[in-house]
Amino acid sequence: MDSIDKVLMRGTAEVLPDRKTLAQLMKKKKIRVYLGIDPTGSLLTLGHSVPLRKLQQFADLGHEVILLIGNGTVRIGDPTGRDTTRPVLTDKQIKENFKNWKKQASKILDFKKIKIRYNGDWLDKLSFSDLIKLMAKTTVQQLMERDMFQERVKKGKPIHGHEILYPLLQGYDSVAMDVDLEIGGNDQTFNMLMGRTLQRNYNDREKWVLTTPLINGTDGRKMSQSYGNFIALTEEPNEMFGKLMSMNDGEMLSYFETLTDEDLDEMKKLIKKSPRDAKVHLAKTIVTFYYDTKTADKAYDDFVTKFVKKEEPDEIPEFKVGKKEIGILDLISQVTKFSPSNSDARRLIQGGGVTLDGKKVSDPNLVVKIDKEKILKVGKRKFAKII
Repeated sequence: MDSIDKVLMRGTAEVLPDRKTLAQLMKKKKIRVYLGIDPTGSLLTLGHSVPLRKLQQFADLGHEVILLIGNGTVRIGDPTGRDTTRPVLTDKQIKENFKNWKKQASKILDFKKIKIRYNGDWLDKLSFSDLIKLMAKTTVQQLMERDMFQERVKKGKPIHGHEILYPLLQGYDSVAMDVDLEIGGNDQTFNMLMGRTLQRNYNDREKWVLTTPLINGTDGRKMSQSYGNFIALTEEPNEMFGKLMSMNDGEMLSYFETLTDEDLDEMKKLIKKSPRDAKVHLAKTIVTFYYDTKTADKAYDDFVTKFVKKEEPDEIPEFKVGKKEIGILDLISQVTKFSPSNSDARRLIQGGGVTLDGKKVSDPNLVVKIDKEKILKVGKRKFAKII
């Protein structure tokens, strides 16, 4: 399998209108390809990394590659997969969300080979006349074909006008940049095909669409920050390793395919022979990619200490409370920051995931007396020395 075929097949869900013609084009010339990301949150996850890795593969083959930041489309919010309207983000929120994105993405992308563009540069300049012409390129019936809109109709939930416009505006990105190919998750197929239609109508030429599969999170559902089942690219090495070890065995092959360059035939054999060894290999491979081999080995040792030997780690971070007593929720979310909020800390307690000095905490209203050193454990991997 040559490099072009490998890029178009491994970690790919679908190529439209077909893989063969795109491969032929790539052998004839360097194509212009892009991936668009709306900065709806501040963290990039392993789920985001799947199309990002694919984008870098095209850059490594020498094609013209663009990472498009949707600072224009994010003001609407992509309705994909949602049965409610997204809240409209302010310019301040958009700027804050994007602040650390490039640093996170640089763990995967080589920005010496990749351009960054912003679709607000052209979407914000569309006149009323331009917008009317754009809307005339399709029909309401076509836009309403989206699954999530049909679901909302069935449930009697509202569909706002700006949400219907989203696919058109994303599609217009293809026209503005005059691209040959767009990459995105397979939940973006409808939006990307709209770009294919508009590219043909405006520029009278073909545009291909390459979709990547969505990976599941640690609980078997689609990886999502809203589910809390994600693994961030900036996750601490020990936490990243532990989360990877906690996922379902059935997810391993898709992780190997989309998140690593390991030989899939060999990984299939390893999974069949020893699922645990395969998962350790997967966790080490991914932690090594985002950090280094030494860090991955230390993360493995930490995992063995905590979960195989069932011991507390040698080094536990200390947190000074500064008063004689404190509520357990504040201790978890405010002092140690092991949880993003009190409500999340409450869920952890109710789920049996919190212990204090080896005893399970069951009361979210517990007041902890700081009269001696205490060991707090939250979840399977977070320890704190409370003083």
